[in-house]
Amino acid sequence: MTNTEFTSNRDNFCYRHPDRQSFVLCQRCLRTICPECQTQAAVGVICPECLKEQKQNRTPAQKKADRRWNGRRSVLAPATGRPIITYAIMGVTVFIWLLTLIPGIGATIQGALLFNSIYLYPDLNGGVFEPWRVLTAALVHSSSIWHIGFNMLSLWVIGRTLEPMLGRWRFLTLYVFSAVGGSVAVACIDPLQSVVGASGAVFGLFGALIIIGRHMGANITGILVIIGLNLVMGFVLPGIAWQAHIGGAVVGLLVALIFTRTRRRDQRLWQILWLVALGLVLIALLVLVPPALLVR
Repeated sequence: MTNTEFTSNRDNFCYRHPDRQSFVLCQRCLRTICPECQTQAAVGVICPECLKEQKQNRTPAQKKADRRWNGRRSVLAPATGRPIITYAIMGVTVFIWLLTLIPGIGATIQGALLFNSIYLYPDLNGGVFEPWRVLTAALVHSSSIWHIGFNMLSLWVIGRTLEPMLGRWRFLTLYVFSAVGGSVAVACIDPLQSVVGASGAVFGLFGALIIIGRHMGANITGILVIIGLNLVMGFVLPGIAWQAHIGGAVVGLLVALIFTRTRRRDQRLWQILWLVALGLVLIALLVLVPPALLVR
């Protein structure tokens, strides 16, 4: 196609800004829209007119839920920005996974980042204390492409919905707490088990979707089915740390509950205090439960 033919084809330019080249289509009307005109939808993006029509066609229940969730004083109002934190986590995780595939140093990297509760108790392991493992385990995976592939696909699908809704820092807080919650559950149930993978953090995102979806009046049946199937797989298939799945999901539920109950700006201090309290509970579990199991 010549340059003249390209520029004369208006389908190659935003319908609202004819001078802006774009190849992104609104998922509803299929018109070309530039980044400024794009609003993130459940799948893809929609244009301003379709967004307006979608809001006008909401049911009374949806309008009521939207008022509860997106009030002027709410700190959890949906945003239209890109899920930067989601992409950053995916990028770092995939980069570390590629490093672990390098012969000679891959096993060393994985061994330095995996989680086993024995590394948290110097009195029981000869003086080694490596607390960062409760979080870094979510950044390393086994060599199987299916392991990291499933986790990153789930993170990509859920993150594009949750991050714009919660905001970047709250989404990151949710992910970190869920990852730590998965490690804490492993330590409290099977303290000698070594685990890697972001499954605990991903299940935390699933758990958060249940609370937030219920709060908004959405149908959460599909989410419950997905979580149930994956939990069952954790018990049936070998080599899966089902403890991390349960721990991550429970902590994700609690963090989302804190967010939904302290969503107004004048409740921000309470939100921080409740998150600190949850963090202290997780630390207390690590301090008290695994040592009692290990010294038996």
